Amino acid sequence: MPPMRTALLQSSGQPGDVAANLKVLDEAAARAAATGAGLLVAPEMFLTGYAIGDDVARLAEPADGDCADAVADIAVRHGLGIAYGYPERDGETVYNAAQLIGPDGARLANYRKTHLYGGFETDSFTPGDQPVVQAELGGLRVGLMICYDVEFPENVRAHALAGTQLLLVPTALMHPAEVVAESVVPVRAFENQIYVAYANRTGQEGDFEFVGLSALAGPDGTARARAGRGEELVVGDADPELLTASREANPYLRDRRPGLYTSLT
Repeated sequence: MPPMRTALLQSSGQPGDVAANLKVLDEAAARAAATGAGLLVAPEMFLTGYAIGDDVARLAEPADGDCADAVADIAVRHGLGIAYGYPERDGETVYNAAQLIGPDGARLANYRKTHLYGGFETDSFTPGDQPVVQAELGGLRVGLMICYDVEFPENVRAHALAGTQLLLVPTALMHPAEVVAESVVPVRAFENQIYVAYANRTGQEGDFEFVGLSALAGPDGTARARAGRGEELVVGDADPELLTASREANPYLRDRRPGLYTSLT
């Protein structure tokens, strides 16, 4: 099975301007496809912006709304899968969500952030209750998670045990939490023997300073691709053959003793 070339869009787009952000996503998809990428991952809340206050509720859309149709059109035209963050409306409830669209425009998976961070998120969103959401893409089992979720080891381990090979994490990581991008994410990939695609926002947005440092972390605990602090598109390969070899060499998942861990639940 060939590697899944994965592109990470590190950008905050234009907060509050959905049309502008769809244009940024379209341009990034064209650049990603030109590198041979089969997947583009955009940051948390990319379609609307993160620090948009009460506009979260106004701009929130159903998972199958107009924005999903627009992203599906972009995916089809450029022939690649797209994962992106957005505020999802389900009746009167709003979730911080991420959706994966396939290269044929099909909606493959929709995930609602389970661990909300800080007062802005807890005031604006309802937490999701499904920790493991997966889809098949390019022969890989792909999982979805959002930002703060990846900082909980139980969350990522649940994905590894469910067979996730490539975990997509749209993110809005802020200063001074650079350690998450630099150290925690590669460790999550290593201890769970998976790939983690961590796509962050960048720059100042309202009261928040996003730090960039997007990465595709591999099962060897290294960043196979790493962005700096500014607007950037970085590309790396999630190689299933390397993953298989790494899991043979590193027996964390085989050597677990679940009977000893009952206190965790």
